Amino acid sequence: MTQSLASAPLVVAPAPLGRSRRILRGVAVVSCLPYLSLKVAWIAGSRIGIPEGSSLLEHPTTMAVANSVTVLMDAAVIVLALALTRPWGLRAPAWLLAVPVWVATGLLAPIMAGFPLQLAVRALGGGGEHRTGSEPFLDAWVFGVVYTGFIVQGVALGTLFALYARDRWGHLWRGSVWELPASAVGAAQRFTAVAAGVLALFPLTVHLLWACGAPTGLSEGRVPERTGGFYAFEAVYVLFLLAAVTGAGLLAFRRGRPLPVKVPLALAWVGSGAAACWGAWLSVAALTAVDDLADRATPLMLLTYAGQMITGFLVATVTAHFLAERSAARRAA
Repeated sequence: MTQSLASAPLVVAPAPLGRSRRILRGVAVVSCLPYLSLKVAWIAGSRIGIPEGSSLLEHPTTMAVANSVTVLMDAAVIVLALALTRPWGLRAPAWLLAVPVWVATGLLAPIMAGFPLQLAVRALGGGGEHRTGSEPFLDAWVFGVVYTGFIVQGVALGTLFALYARDRWGHLWRGSVWELPASAVGAAQRFTAVAAGVLALFPLTVHLLWACGAPTGLSEGRVPERTGGFYAFEAVYVLFLLAAVTGAGLLAFRRGRPLPVKVPLALAWVGSGAAACWGAWLSVAALTAVDDLADRATPLMLLTYAGQMITGFLVATVTAHFLAERSAARRAA
C-alpha cells in the first residue's frame, strides 16, 4: 500500500494552510488531552476513575506498561495532526504517514460507530445489563470522556488525512470503477480477495452470533458480563468485516462499475484497518494472563480474533496491489 503511494509525485509548493485545517488540527490535539491526562495520572499512581476492587489494581506493573504504550499511541495522533498540516509532512515518506493513519483509522472507526450505537441502545432501554455482583472495571464517566475524545479525534484526524491524501495522491482514485482496466488485475490480487472473503466467514458468523445474544464459545466469566455495549460492538465488528471484504471484492473483480473508485477503496481501507487492528488488539487482550480461569479466552474466541485480524491484513494487501497498479499506470502514461 505504502510503496505505491511513495512513488506518487509530491506536492512541492503547498498552498497556505486554510483556517479550517488549522481548526481541525487544534481540535485533534485538544481532544487527546483528556485521555492523555488520565493515563499519565494512572502511571503516576492516581486512582481517579478506578473504583475499589477493580481488576486494574491487581496488576500494577502490567497496568503501568499498558498505560505507557497507550500514551505513546495517543500522542502519535498529535504528531500525525501536525504532519498532515505542515510543509514537512508533504516531504515525509508515504509509509511514515499511511501506516499510522491506517492503524488510527482501524482503532477509532469502530469506536466512532459503536459508542453512539451503545448509547442509543441504552436510551431505548435495551442495555441488556447482565453483570453480576463483581466490581466495575472503571467508573462510568471514564468511558464517556475517553470515547467522546476518541470520536472527536477520529473526525478531526480523518478529515485532515482525507484532505492531505486528496492533495498528494488524489489521482490514484479518480474516475469510476467501470473505467478501471480489468486486464490489469492479477491472479494474486483476485486470489487474495477470495481468500479474505472465505476466511471472513468464520469471524463474521461468530461475531453475529454474539451480537444476537448467543453465548457460543464465550468464556464462563464473559457470559454474565454482557451488556448493551457488548452487543453493539459485536454488531460493529460484523459491519466492518463486511465493508472490508466488499471493498476488496469490488477492487479485485471490478464490480460495482458505476461507483466512484474512492467508494470501494474507502471500504477496503477503513474495513481492513478496523478488522486487522481490533482483531490484533482483542487477541493481545485475550492472551494476557488472568488469574481467574473463568475469564480466560476460549479457543473459539482466539480463533475468531485471529481470523478477524488476518482478514484485515489480506484486504490491506488487495488495497496495496490496487494502489500499486494505479501508480504504475500513471507513470507509464
